[in-house]
Amino acid sequence: MSAVDGAFAAAETKVDADTGRLLALSHLVHSHPELAFEEERSAQWVAEALSEDGLTVETGVADLPTAFVATAGSGPFVLGICAEYDALPGIGHACGHNVIAAAAVGAGRALAPLADELGITVKVFGTPAEEGGGGKILMLERGVFDGVHGAMMVHPAPLELAQMHCLAVSHIDVHFHGKAAHASAFPEQGINAADAITVSQVAIGLLRQHFRGRDQVHGIVTDGGDAPNIVPAHATAKYYIRSDTLADLQRLQPRIVRCFEAGALATGTRLDIVDVSPPYSEFMPDDQMSAIYLRNAEAIGRRVNVGGTMGGGSTDMANISLAIPAIHPMLGIESLPAVNHQPEFAAACIRPAADKAVRDGALAMARTCIDLALDEAQRTRLMGAPA
Repeated sequence: MSAVDGAFAAAETKVDADTGRLLALSHLVHSHPELAFEEERSAQWVAEALSEDGLTVETGVADLPTAFVATAGSGPFVLGICAEYDALPGIGHACGHNVIAAAAVGAGRALAPLADELGITVKVFGTPAEEGGGGKILMLERGVFDGVHGAMMVHPAPLELAQMHCLAVSHIDVHFHGKAAHASAFPEQGINAADAITVSQVAIGLLRQHFRGRDQVHGIVTDGGDAPNIVPAHATAKYYIRSDTLADLQRLQPRIVRCFEAGALATGTRLDIVDVSPPYSEFMPDDQMSAIYLRNAEAIGRRVNVGGTMGGGSTDMANISLAIPAIHPMLGIESLPAVNHQPEFAAACIRPAADKAVRDGALAMARTCIDLALDEAQRTRLMGAPA
C-alpha cells in the first residue's frame, strides 16, 4: 500500500469512527442558532469537539470572542480548514453552517494523528459572522491566517459543485434622522425620515436600468417609525450592494450612496451610512486544489456537477482566496426545491443527505490535504506561494 493510500485509509477509518460524534455536533449547532458574533455556545461546542481529540485550541483570537484556532502537528506545510457556525435572523441554519462546522471538525480530527507523519501543521479556524459580519476578513487582517499555505471549507447547497461563483458585496446600515410631530394636527412641524427611505428606494429602482453585469442591490427597512400618527423622526434600512469584483463594487457603491443622499436632500433629513463589515471580495479559487478536491470527492462517491452553476452569493472566504490559495466546494444535500436561505433548506440541513454530506465533506477535505502534503509538486508550489 502506498503512503497516500495508507493515509487515505487511516483518515476514512477515523472519520467513520467519528461520524456519530460529528452528526451529534451538527444537530446540536442546528438546534441552537446564534447570530453573527453571538455564537458563544456554537463556537464552544465546535472547539470542544476538536480539543477532546487532541488538537490545541486557542480561543478569542483576533480579539473576537467567538473565533478560535485549533492546531495539530508541527510540520512546515500549513493547511487550514474553516468552520462556520453563525445562523440567519428568523430562519436559523438556513445556510447549513452546522454542516460546515461538523465537516471541518471531522477533517481536523482525521488529519490530527497523521499530521506529523505527513509533515504538516493542520489548523481548523473557527470563523464567526460569515452572514454579514466578515469574521474571516477580520481574522485575516489581524494576522490569524499568517503562514497558512492553503485553506478550504465545504458548504451545503441544493447542487454539488466544485465551486460557487461569488460576488463582491458591501453591507451597509442606512440611518435617516428627521423630526417628530403630530401627523394630523402639526404635520408641517415634522421631517419625515421614512419618506427619505421611500425616495431612496425609488431612485435605486430607477438606477437598476443602468446596472452592468451582475450588479445587484437589495435591502430591507428595519425601522420606519413608531406610530401612524407620529411623523417618523428616524428610519433605518439594511442594504447589500453586490458586483462581480471589488473594483466593480467601488464603481457601483457611490451611485447607490447618491440615491440615499437624494432621499435625504428631498426630505431635509440627516443621513448616516455605516459599514457593517469590511467588503467581501470576489472568489479566486485555486484551480489545482479544486481539481484535487474534485478527484477525492468523486472517489468517495460524490457526484459533482462540474458544469453546474448557482447564482452568485457572497462569502468572506473569498477574501481569504485573494491572500491564500483556497477552495470553497458545495455539497449537495438533496434539498430541491428548497434552496439556501429558506426555512425549508434549514429543515433539510439535518436530514440524512445533509448528515452524509458532513461525513463525506470531512473525508474529502482530509483526503485533499493528504494529497497536497504528499504531492511534492503541490507542496512546493503552495509553500512557494505568498502566505
